[in-house]
Amino acid sequence: MTARIIDGKAVAKKLRGEYQARVRRLMAGHALQPGLAVILVGSNPASRLYVSNKVRACEEIGIRSERIELPADIAEEALLAQIDRLNADPTVHGILVQLPLPPHIAMRRVLERISADKDVDGFHLYNVGGLMTGTTVFPPCTPYGVQKLLEHERVEIAGRNVVVVGASNIVGKPTAMMLMQQDATVCICHKLTRDLAIFTLLADILVVAAGVPNLIVPQMVRTGAVVIDVGINRLPDGRIVGDVDFEGVREKAALITPVPGGVGPMTVTMLLYNTLRSAERSVGVVDDHAPWENV
Repeated sequence: MTARIIDGKAVAKKLRGEYQARVRRLMAGHALQPGLAVILVGSNPASRLYVSNKVRACEEIGIRSERIELPADIAEEALLAQIDRLNADPTVHGILVQLPLPPHIAMRRVLERISADKDVDGFHLYNVGGLMTGTTVFPPCTPYGVQKLLEHERVEIAGRNVVVVGASNIVGKPTAMMLMQQDATVCICHKLTRDLAIFTLLADILVVAAGVPNLIVPQMVRTGAVVIDVGINRLPDGRIVGDVDFEGVREKAALITPVPGGVGPMTVTMLLYNTLRSAERSVGVVDDHAPWENV
């Protein structure tokens, strides 16, 4: 068996085309252009690159973006004041604070200052809590990207055994909660899990977000499993690899995501969707494909 590769770039391109059409309809029918504000604190090169990618993606589909660059030594209260200004601005439908923040700023306080109705990253306590009940306003972008890839490939989730390797608040835990809402049986493993292979071999769907290069090798994967690799790791020789031994595991899996080109393109795409959805919600447009809105 050789796995079929899930092309995240192609899925993202398809979805962005759909979202661009929705942006145009929103502008034509309601004279409303979705707006995203991105706050960058400091000059971290990786953060600057991520922000540039997000701004460029907004431009591609017609979302207005506002890039706010602040010095690394900005006072926490001054940053919070910027967020308050954006919360009150009706032309801004999404607010994103690029992480990480300088150590003198309390990340949780900043994230919870963003209005839950504009928290398009899905990190606000309200949205995180909503994952437990299926009533979140905006799901976090990477887990939502994983869900959309599974949906695109028509992978049955209900009744399946799902193992999530990695228990972060950004990927692992929310991914588990979202798949539980679809009636999967979910196990979360983490860095202290003993005999990891005992759990991964049970997985019909294996989602790996541990940040450890080539952590998952073929003998840890069930034949015919769906493998979603969220890891992004740079090796000493400059190569980018995931958390899964791609070449080995693809000989056992039924479906597998590559790194790069798998989950990565979906993360920014779902940020675009959340921003669009926020604008649509502001004028009462319904999206029947957003299950958490129909509970």
